[in-house]
Amino acid sequence: MGNLGPTELIIIGVVVLLLFGAKRLPDTAKALGQSLRLFKKETAKLRDDDSSEPTVVKAQAETVTAPAAPQQVTTASSVEDRLRALEEENRRLKAATSEPTVNGTPLSQTQKDQSSS
Repeated sequence: MGNLGPTELIIIGVVVLLLFGAKRLPDTAKALGQSLRLFKKETAKLRDDDSSEPTVVKAQAETVTAPAAPQQVTTASSVEDRLRALEEENRRLKAATSEPTVNGTPLSQTQKDQSSS
C-alpha cells in the first residue's frame, strides 16, 4: 500500500492531466513551487527569530534595570525643563487658536483678501 509502482504513478499522472488540463498544469506547478519557497523562507525566519529572541530579551532587561539609579538624580531638572517647554507650547497654541483661521490663515486676513479681489 505504501509502495507506488510505475503503473500507479502513470495512472495518477493521467488523472491529474485530465483534471487540470495541459494548459493549467504548468501554471499550477509554478504557483505550487512559489508557495513552497515562501513557506520555507517564513519557517526559517521563525526559527531564526526564536533562537535570537532570548538574547534580545535579556539585553533589554539588562538595559532597563541598569540605568534606573542614575536617572533619579537628573529627573528633577529634566522634569522642570519638560514642564517649562510644555507651558511655552501651551501658550503658543492658545495664542494661535484665539483667532479663527481658514486653512491656517487668520480669518481677518482671509476676509481682506476676498474683499480686495
